[in-house]
Parts: sequence; C-alpha cells; structure tokens
Amino acid sequence: MRRRSTGRRGATGSRLFLAYAAASLVLVVLLGAMLVRSYREDAERQGRNQGRAQAAVIEEMAVAPALDGAELSAGLTATQRERLQGATDLAIFHGSVVRMRVRSFTGQVVFSDDGSTAGGILVSSPAFRTAATGGTDVAVVADGQRSVGKIIRVLQPVIAGASGQAIGVLEVYLPYDAIDAQLQHQMTATYWRLGITLAALYLMLALIAWSTTRSLRRHAARQEHEALHDGLTGLPNRAAFRARAKSTIDAAADAGLEGAIVLVDLNRFKEVNDTLGHHAGDELLKLVGSRLTQAMRPGDTVARLGGDEFGLVIPELSEPAVLDLIEAARRELVRETVLDGVPLSIEASFGVALYPRHGAEIEELLQRADAAMYQGKRGAADIVLYAGDSVAGPTHWLTVQAELRHAIERDELVLHYQPKVRLSDDEIDGLEALVRWQHPQRGLLPPSEFLPAAEQSGVIELLTGWVLRRALADQAGWTALGQPWPVAVNVSARNLETPGFAKVVAELLAEHGTPPGRLLLEVTETALAGDAGTVERAVVELAGLGVGVAVDDFGIGYTSMSQLRSVPVSEIKIDRLFVTDLDRDPQNQAIVRSVIELAHGLGCRVTAEGVETAQVSDWLARTGCDAAQGYLYSRPVVWPHLLDLFLNPRGTGRHARPDPVEPEHLTTGGTRA
Repeated sequence: MRRRSTGRRGATGSRLFLAYAAASLVLVVLLGAMLVRSYREDAERQGRNQGRAQAAVIEEMAVAPALDGAELSAGLTATQRERLQGATDLAIFHGSVVRMRVRSFTGQVVFSDDGSTAGGILVSSPAFRTAATGGTDVAVVADGQRSVGKIIRVLQPVIAGASGQAIGVLEVYLPYDAIDAQLQHQMTATYWRLGITLAALYLMLALIAWSTTRSLRRHAARQEHEALHDGLTGLPNRAAFRARAKSTIDAAADAGLEGAIVLVDLNRFKEVNDTLGHHAGDELLKLVGSRLTQAMRPGDTVARLGGDEFGLVIPELSEPAVLDLIEAARRELVRETVLDGVPLSIEASFGVALYPRHGAEIEELLQRADAAMYQGKRGAADIVLYAGDSVAGPTHWLTVQAELRHAIERDELVLHYQPKVRLSDDEIDGLEALVRWQHPQRGLLPPSEFLPAAEQSGVIELLTGWVLRRALADQAGWTALGQPWPVAVNVSARNLETPGFAKVVAELLAEHGTPPGRLLLEVTETALAGDAGTVERAVVELAGLGVGVAVDDFGIGYTSMSQLRSVPVSEIKIDRLFVTDLDRDPQNQAIVRSVIELAHGLGCRVTAEGVETAQVSDWLARTGCDAAQGYLYSRPVVWPHLLDLFLNPRGTGRHARPDPVEPEHLTTGGTRA
C-alpha cells in the first residue's frame, strides 16, 4: 500500500513538472517571438533613419545649392541642370545613390539622373503628399531594376537656400544592401544572445519547477506520513492500524487464512510519568515500540494507538504460533531497562482476538481483543485469548453498548435505592443507588442485562457519571425533606483507572453542594486487584477529598491484607455468599466473625449484604456488625417510597416493616452500578 501510494505521488509529481515545464516553454517561445519581432522592427527603423539622414545630407549639400534661385514649375536652366547632374553622377559613381529625381509640387519630373521623366512615385500617393507638405517619407522598397534586392526610397522637400522655402520634392533612392547586411549581422548576434538568454531563462524556470515539484512531493509525503504515524515513536497510528488491519483481514478472508489482532496496554505506566516525569514516559514508549517491532516478524504491523496502548496485526498464523510469538514479544518487553538511573521492568497486558474464529469485521475483533486485554489487566494473566463469555460476553454486547449510549443521552435510566440499616437502632444508615434501564421495547431491565457490556467499554464512564449526578440530585431531594442520608454509588475499575476521576467527583460534589462525607463509593475486590498502583492512588485522592470508599463483595475477590492496610478504606461489605444461612452455618459464622474483627481492627465499618431473615439480622447484631442490607428491610425501590416506608412504619421493632412489592427479576442480588 505504501509503495502504491509513493508511486502515485511520483506519477502525479512528474505530470505536474511536465505541465509546468510545457507551460514555461510556451511562455518562453512567445516571449522570444515578441522580442524577435521587436528587434526586427527596430532594425528596419534604424535602416530607414539612416536613409533619412543620408537623403537630408544629399538635399542640403548637393541638390539645394544646385537649385538655388530655381523655379521648378518653369523647369531648370542648363546651368542648374549641369550642376545637379554633376553632383548626382558623383554620388551614383561612389554608390551612395542609386537613382534620383527632382519633382515640382505638381509631380512633374524636372530632373532625373537617367534623363527619364516617367515612373517612380505616384503624385497621388500619401508618400508624395507628405513630402509636398513639408514632411519626409522613408520606405524600403523592392528594386524595380533588379530581380532581387531592396532599396531605400526617400521623399522629402527641397529647401531653397536663399528663401528657406520648399520649392519641390526630392525623390532619392539609396542602396539598402549594405545597411541590410549590417542589420542582419546585428540581428544574428542579437538572436544568439536572445536565444542563450531565453534558454537560460527556460532552464531556470524548469529548475524552479523541478525544485518546487520535489518540495511539494516531499511535503505531501511528510503530511501523509504524519497523518498515519505516531509523532513520538514513528509507528503507525490508530488510523493506519485500522486500515492495515482491515485490509489484512479482508485478504485473509479471500485466501482462507488465519491471523490475530492484538491490543497491548502497559501496566502502571502512569507511575513512570508521575515519578520520573513525562520525558521518561516518552522514552519508555519509544522503547516499547522498538522492542515490539524487533519481536514481530517483518510482515507484522506494530502501531501505537494512543497513550500507553499499542496494537499488533499478525497475519497468516494459527493460534499456537500466535501465542508463541506474543509470548516472545512479552519476554522481550519485560527485559529490565534503566530510565534516568532507575531500573524498570516493563509489564503489559495482551488481549488477543483471532480471525476468522472470533470475527470477520475489524470492529468486532477490536472489541473482543479489548475485552481480553481488560481481563488481563484484572490480574488473570499477561496474555489473554478471547474465549467467549468467559472474557468478553456475547456478541450482542456491541449492540447493547451502542443502545446504552443513546439511553444515557435520552435519560432512559432510573435509580432505585436499597437502604443500609444500622443494627444498633434499626435506622437507615444510608442508601445504595442501583441503576435500572427503562428500555423502550424490552421494559425495565436489571443491571445484569447491560452492566457487563458497559464495563468492557468506555460506556461505563458515561454510565457512572450519569449515576453520580442523579444520585447526588436525589440525595439533595431527600435531604431537603429532613433526611440527610448518605448515598453509596458503585464504581468500576475503569473509573478508578481513568486519570482525573477524583477531580470529576469533586466537581460533581461542588455542583450539587453535597458534603464529601455524605458520598460513599463502593469498589469491588477485583477492581482493587487490577492496576493496583493506579487504583490505590485514586482511592487516596478520593479519601483526601473526604469521600468514603467501601470494599464491596468482600471475601470473593483478590484483595490482599497489604492493600487493606495501605488503602484508606472506610467500610467493608461482606458478600451475601457468607451471609445466607449464617445463623445455621458454623463455617460462615467463623468467617464473618473474623472479617468483622479484622475490619474493626483496621478502623472500618462493616455492612453485611443479602440479609433476608430476622435470625441472620439478630446474629449479626450480637456479633458486632455495624449495618445490614437485604430484602428483610427493603427491596430496591425509588427513594420517595423508602421515605414513606421508614418514616411511617407499620409496627415497631427491627422486622416490623413489610417488604415493598417489586418483581423478582428486577432485583437480582449483587448486581449494581
């Protein structure tokens, strides 16, 4: 593709140069023709001027003295004729005059060097009238007495010396051959000079055209290269990657070949930028690009897609060979390097989608490679091959993600709230926001229908932003009615890994006038186990704002004790897996009792999820659990319903409130946003 593009640019540049050269040649030829014509006219004018000057000398020095006192209308005397003939013969002998006549104003020939009285200029001609009225007419004419050659004919008045008045017209013919030869010699020299000058001008124009065309080609090539390549690493950029991936996939489909699309994301790259500075981060990106290129085959494509994300197109390889090649690239990548004196080991997550097994369209393959890479960043493995639902969910997720974007724009989402109840006094300790989708065709959808798809794409950031805004607005509503309950919102790992997430939360709090201590963000253990450094920094920033952070679904994820010690967590929520049948299961009792003691030892509150019976609630209260949440108290409902339920209870005691009625399929346990 690049060679074809270069060939097209070269052909276009050659055509442009030839067109410019041809146009310049036409202009130079036209300029030369105009100059030649001008020079020729100047030469002929110069010849006529010489003839005029020579005739004036003859008239003044020979003819006028010989005719002094003559009256031409009456003819010439013998003396006058003799003097005039002598002067004429001498001039003709020396070759300075060819023929000469003297005419009266009526046109009568009163003197002719050869004695003839006929021929010559017509009396009625403009030339004779010009001379008869005091002017001079000069013309180069053919010599009537010779078959070839030209002569200069001059008609001018004869001025009497005594009176200074014109007495007749002198018609003199002068030789032109010598003048013509001299003019031809001058013109020949002029033509040479003009030709050399014009040739030099054309060569200069051609050189300018060639230089300009080459500069334009280079500029166009540079512009095309910059449009398709990353400025930092020199690798193909996202646009070039997609184009090459599409052409490779299409060619493979025609030939029945296999291959892979791979997305690579560096782990903890932000730490390098924050610790060593952006210069070190740029050097690291260039090093990663270089190492990936060295590890790949000559026909493979390595591209930088943006930030710390790279893409690979690996054609004509089946699954085992693809994974072997990527493993070799991973080993090359993790070799220790030194940046600014600091030894670093580069780690990355590779998401692999094979074609045609995992899809035949570039969008589908990129989505599945992205889902596999995201699974790798969650800590499962560095290299993850897309494996259907276990990694990325069903194919219709692409549709769900697109529809969900529109649903957010059209405000089709709704929030239901489930209360957390203090076990010490049965009062609401806060509300957890749970998102539902009021789908225009499918009705009210639970989170399980759309959250997994959202979490595998950037839609989760839009969704979380919508939930935060609506939850804070709802909280302002119930606070205005005298119930300052805190609100809890679930956030995903992608939210915590997004640069500036804490700043976004701070801006939303300020926008709604909500004290930071009245917002609790719930994070799953799996999210904490992802890009640990990035997540920990985000949690620290949130805690610095005064926002509480809870570890959700505790006990089923990957949280380490060191993380609980280093991350400023304010609450631990015990997963329902350990709460169900807690009053009858000794093993679960031992686990829950240990978690409560651990959390209190770390200064954290404890909330038990999935409480559905009074017996479990009583056991938790006796064991020291701070709060509980579950169907025993309320299913997720809109917040005005909770306001009415808990402010106007029917009966007394912990279990006096009846459950609000809500369809079971809308309240799937443990599914949140």
